[in-house]
Amino acid sequence: MNIRPRRNRKSAAIRNMVEETKLGVENLIYPIFLKDGKNIKDEVLSLPNNFRWSIDRLLPEIEECMNLGIYTFDIFPAVDEEFKDKIASYSYADDNFYLNAIRQIKERFPESVVMSDVAMDPYSSDGHDGYVENGNILNDETLPILARMTIAQAQAGVDIIGPSDMMDGRVGVLRQALDEEGFTDVSIMSYSAKYASAFYGPFRDALNSAPKLGDKKTYQMNPANKREALLEAQLDFEEGADMLMVKPALCYLDVIHILRENFTIPITAYNVSGECAMVYAAAKNGWLDYDRAVFEMLLSIKRAGADGILTYFAKDFAKMVKK
Repeated sequence: MNIRPRRNRKSAAIRNMVEETKLGVENLIYPIFLKDGKNIKDEVLSLPNNFRWSIDRLLPEIEECMNLGIYTFDIFPAVDEEFKDKIASYSYADDNFYLNAIRQIKERFPESVVMSDVAMDPYSSDGHDGYVENGNILNDETLPILARMTIAQAQAGVDIIGPSDMMDGRVGVLRQALDEEGFTDVSIMSYSAKYASAFYGPFRDALNSAPKLGDKKTYQMNPANKREALLEAQLDFEEGADMLMVKPALCYLDVIHILRENFTIPITAYNVSGECAMVYAAAKNGWLDYDRAVFEMLLSIKRAGADGILTYFAKDFAKMVKK
C-alpha cells in the first residue's frame, strides 16, 4: 500500500503536528447568571456546577476564571418578578442591578470582555423576547425598547452586545443607536440563527424566564431550516453585525459550517444549557467520561467552523488543559 493514513497517527508528536483543529481556552466565552442581593451562590439544579451569583461573590469567580485564561463573560440577569412589566422598563432603569454589576466588573477587571444579553424576556412580565399585544409578539414596536436597553448596557461598559431576541431588523437599529450615542467601538455578536429548540430548559430555570403564554416559534427559527439561516445571517451582516452566532450548537453543526463557508466575519456558537446538562447527567451516572466528552463536544463545534464558543463548560475545560 502506497498510502497508509496510520503513519500520521503513530505517535503523539506526529498526531499533534498534523492536527487540523486547535481548541484553546481563548476560544471560549463563559455564560454566567447574575442575581440581585449579597452572598448568593445558588446552584441551578437542572444545570449542575453553574450558579446564580450575586455580584460580591461573582467578582472573585471572574478573577479565578481569568487566572485560568478565560477573559470573556456573557452575563445574564435573573430578575425578580416585581421588576417585570410589559415594556421591560427595568432593563434600562438607573437602579438596575445588572447594569451596576457590569460597571463593577469593568472597573475591577478592565481587561475582561463583558458580553450582554439584549432581549425583553428577562424583564418582561409576558416572558417573551418582544413586546406582546393581544397574544402577538410585535416586531417593530419591540425595536425601540431593545435600542434603549442596548444604550444603557453600553453606558455601563459592555464590550459586546448580544441581541438574542430574533426580531427582524434589530441589528441595524442597534448599530445606529450605538453609533449615534458615540459607542462606535461596541461590538454586536448577533444571534443570527437562533432556533426554537428543546435544549433551553435549564437556562429558563436559571432565569425564570419562560414565556407566560404560547411559545417562541414566531420569531425563533424552525429547526428544520438551514437555508433560512443564510438569509438571517446575510441580513445581520448587512445591518452591521461584527460576529454571527448559531444557537444551539450541537444539533446545528451543519449550520455553523455553512455560515463559516459563506461569511468572512467571525462565527460563534452557543453550546446551550440543555446540551451541557446532558453531559453532566450522563457523567454523574457513569455513562460518559466527563473530561473526554466535554473536550470532544467543544472540539466538534470548533471543527464545524466556530471561532468562539459560548459554553457552560468553559471553566472546567480551562482546568482540564491546565493540568
